[in-house]
Amino acid sequence: MKPRADLWPRFTFVLVHGGGSTARFWDRLVPHLGGAAIAIDLPGRGSRPFDLATLTVDDEVASVIADIDAAAIEDPIVLVAHSSGGLVVPGVVAGLDGRVAHIVLNAALVPPEGGCGLDAMQPRHGEGLRLAAEQARGDGTVITLPGPPEDPEPFRVAYGGDPLDDETLAFVVDPMRCVPDTVHHYFQAVHWSAAAAVPVTYVTNERDRPIPLALQEELITRLPLPPTVVHLDGGHIPAVTDPETFAAVLRSVPTA
Repeated sequence: MKPRADLWPRFTFVLVHGGGSTARFWDRLVPHLGGAAIAIDLPGRGSRPFDLATLTVDDEVASVIADIDAAAIEDPIVLVAHSSGGLVVPGVVAGLDGRVAHIVLNAALVPPEGGCGLDAMQPRHGEGLRLAAEQARGDGTVITLPGPPEDPEPFRVAYGGDPLDDETLAFVVDPMRCVPDTVHHYFQAVHWSAAAAVPVTYVTNERDRPIPLALQEELITRLPLPPTVVHLDGGHIPAVTDPETFAAVLRSVPTA
């Protein structure tokens, strides 16, 4: 049964995907929200062509704001970001100047104030990416993250939680969702102080593999004010693997 939209306050969800994905990441979630929602393609992904080698967080922020303005949203906004999508949140909040009523982060990257995405990764991942980028610059090349895998089977367990069933695995690695991605934006400064006035709900994934729970708990401490914390028992992509539960979390956030 779909939730009745008239039972919830009027607001619009703006959904920002994480790394290596597109707006289609949210396809299973949107039907359960019971209200207005727009899913954003970050630049260089999906419907938004861009040079992934030079893409910055500021470019992504400007693109998200442009999409929101184009949608002519009049309701308060609940800004939802997954994983590396968290890097754009402070800039979007600042650029929308009071239109964001609530932020929801799901295993989202939160660097220290003025830090960058590398500072919010598992240390071995962040250092590995830093060294790879330095090597590429020395060689006069750039690196980007790959798109759909030749062998999708490793993705079945890559996110943590229960192994993905065949249908979900096919959903995740579909080329409309699994796409090449930038590395450059992980080197850009992020200032969460720009979003300090907006309340945050941080949704942790207790069996997350890419961003383990201990790291999520550290990221939470970097937010300007203590957030509301909601714990989900699953892996990195609950919007895909348990969309009804995740939608219920989103519908419950306060917007006034």
